[in-house]
Amino acid sequence: MTDPNDAVRLRHPAGKHAPNVQRSVYEPTRTAILQTLSDHPNLLFTELREQVEQRTTITLWTKNSLGWYTTAVKLDLEARGLIKRAGQPQCLELTDSGRAALDALRCTGNDFRNGTETPRQ
Repeated sequence: MTDPNDAVRLRHPAGKHAPNVQRSVYEPTRTAILQTLSDHPNLLFTELREQVEQRTTITLWTKNSLGWYTTAVKLDLEARGLIKRAGQPQCLELTDSGRAALDALRCTGNDFRNGTETPRQ
């Protein structure tokens, strides 16, 4: 990654070190997670990867790891207070702040998908 303006500094809920990631991958992954948890409250973490894959473009994952980004962005959203986890196995849900963030995305009309491809059906 060469342009620091095109990077997002991830956060970790336990305060651990987290890397910078490409905004072009972060934003669609973030949006997919928020949309998924809006549509499927109390989703099992083990089901999240498949939902993110279905809600993003195929080309996004040709050079990026779907599983790694899903987990990293999930942890970032937890650290930012947009989602929360509970129980074993781990269930995920939106917080009030997460619902507000998703509403803001919907108001802009920007779903951050790359290119003109539609999500997988």
